[in-house]
Amino acid sequence: MRVPTTTRRLRALRKASLGVVGLAGFLAVWQLIPTLGLIDPQYLPYVTDVLTRLSEQLVDLAFWRRLGSTMTSWAIGLTVATVAAVVLGTVVGLVPFLRRTTHTMVEFLRPIPSVALIPLAVLMFGIQRQAALVIIVYASFWQVFVQVIYGVADVDAVARDTARSFGLRRREQWTHLVLPTTLPYLMTGLRLAAAVALILAITAEMVIGNPGLGRMIELSRSAGDAVGLYALVVVTGLLGLAVNIVFRFVERRTLSWHQSVRGEQVQ
Repeated sequence: MRVPTTTRRLRALRKASLGVVGLAGFLAVWQLIPTLGLIDPQYLPYVTDVLTRLSEQLVDLAFWRRLGSTMTSWAIGLTVATVAAVVLGTVVGLVPFLRRTTHTMVEFLRPIPSVALIPLAVLMFGIQRQAALVIIVYASFWQVFVQVIYGVADVDAVARDTARSFGLRRREQWTHLVLPTTLPYLMTGLRLAAAVALILAITAEMVIGNPGLGRMIELSRSAGDAVGLYALVVVTGLLGLAVNIVFRFVERRTLSWHQSVRGEQVQ
């Protein structure tokens, strides 16, 4: 039974209200900690000071340029990783022999921390965006690649045999059988990869020194500017939240036909 639209809106409003209350409580506790002397304001500034600095950053053109640089690296890296992972994951997933022969290699390469590759990336490209992209692509690739393999391999064998018996061509099998089965896995991998790509974009800027939010964070740290440091950390948190919201929205729209999404609308 489908939940009425009014009920869904009330639930969404209630959820949003609880989120606002939780955020207000968090900010209040943050303000109290240095006020009560539990932590020196030198290390945990007052939230009011941080928000004031944040408002100043929002009207600073240089801040928006650094933010744009970070998001450009994020978008390029995520796109390259997704395209490569979808193509390779589909090929490997469709061929059982390739799944078996690449399993050990994947399990060896996937756990390697992307940060450990930073010296190699710098050696190859120097202090340029390409070095950061190597790290972003590597970390994001595995999130999508593994999900695509699982999705393609999850195609029901009976359904595949039925499609062949009805004479469906490979393109038609892909459109009507493989894609619908793989799409939920792909959307999950893409949402995870988007968050990982953002983390690595900022981390690479901090370590390599490319222009961006990560570089601004490192400069604030080296200058002892705790207020500016926390303001930038808040920005990165808001970016992560925005990325998650956008990709959750895209996922729900894309999978509106899937039982995982339709089940949320059933009472």
